[in-house]
Amino acid sequence: MEYRFATRMSEMKPSTIREILKLTESADVISFAGGLPAPELFPVDDIRAAAERTLKSFGAQALQYGVSDGIKSLREQIAIDMKTRGVTCDADDILITTGSQQAIDLIGKIMLDPGDAIYTENPTYLAAIQAFQSFQAKFVPIPTDEGGIIPEALDEIAATKPAKFLYIISNFQNPTGRTLASERRAKIYEIAARRGFLIVEDDPYGRLRYKGEHIPPIKAMDDKGNVLYLSTFSKTVAPGLRTGWIVAPKGVRAKLLVAKQASDLHTSSFDQLLLDRYLRDFDNSVHVERIRRAYGERYAAMDAALSRSMGKGWSWTKPDGGMFLWLRGPEGTNTSEILSRAVRENVAFVPGVDFFPNHEGLNYMRLNFSNANPDTIRAGVSRLAAICGE
Repeated sequence: MEYRFATRMSEMKPSTIREILKLTESADVISFAGGLPAPELFPVDDIRAAAERTLKSFGAQALQYGVSDGIKSLREQIAIDMKTRGVTCDADDILITTGSQQAIDLIGKIMLDPGDAIYTENPTYLAAIQAFQSFQAKFVPIPTDEGGIIPEALDEIAATKPAKFLYIISNFQNPTGRTLASERRAKIYEIAARRGFLIVEDDPYGRLRYKGEHIPPIKAMDDKGNVLYLSTFSKTVAPGLRTGWIVAPKGVRAKLLVAKQASDLHTSSFDQLLLDRYLRDFDNSVHVERIRRAYGERYAAMDAALSRSMGKGWSWTKPDGGMFLWLRGPEGTNTSEILSRAVRENVAFVPGVDFFPNHEGLNYMRLNFSNANPDTIRAGVSRLAAICGE
């Protein structure tokens, strides 16, 4: 049988990270590859209690179809949380999604026609590239430095290359770990308003700060309906609940709702009710503080291990939060080739090339430190450094 796939499939490739994770299933492999939260920190006992209370309160209703918008009481709780982030909104501005990855997909679905352009950081989140490729978008990477995306470069490029929106991760960016400074956020918002494009602000890591002060999101200054804000419970509660959200102007939210109805009808009713109960009955801020302390220790362990072990010519970012370090090797380094050798030595990472829309960055790699304890981090970095020094 000859299968006649849609033309968009020629642009879509398997997730590099998911393919690497298949190679790291052995217990002997130290994996810095996946962006995985630490499972030993999941609030298992509290989630179990919340699940029991949910079933006791709602019975079979908890297992029934639900509304596409998302359960209102959970959206009300998210609105309260958004206020602490600096964003004023109400439940009707919020759409519950099946993880923030679905939010990215829905935005592509309602905004992109084949050939439409998107501004992105360079590098940017691999799974966002994947999602937008499925709509046959063109990427316009914007130069970045240690402070994130460069506003002047964005303005210059936007003057001659129009795009539908800018996709940006403002806090502890994936893959670099960088955070966009407050003054750059204001400049980028002004440029977007003046040049007439939307900002899609993805913020899955903003609560995971272990140094410095919280910086309000770009959405906090949005008085023109110019910013779509995405976040998730995957990093602050547990990823298996697959529950995220979008804060959007009501006209955009209405289109997103139609797209979601066609996609999955609604996010799991049980997961939403469970989360709502968990957030009401347990102090999630205590749990998040526990995560922040642990990730701060793990970052410090990786940074120190790299400083001791990595050879001349290697450098890396110094994030104030999040889950990732971004390493740059000497010119001529090919981290995809290093990965092949590393897997044979039972250590894994993600090569940097897949985070660049135009396939640059052969000498970069991303390391995740959240899913390994300090001793494991030190052992893994020692193995990796030996391979990089060959």
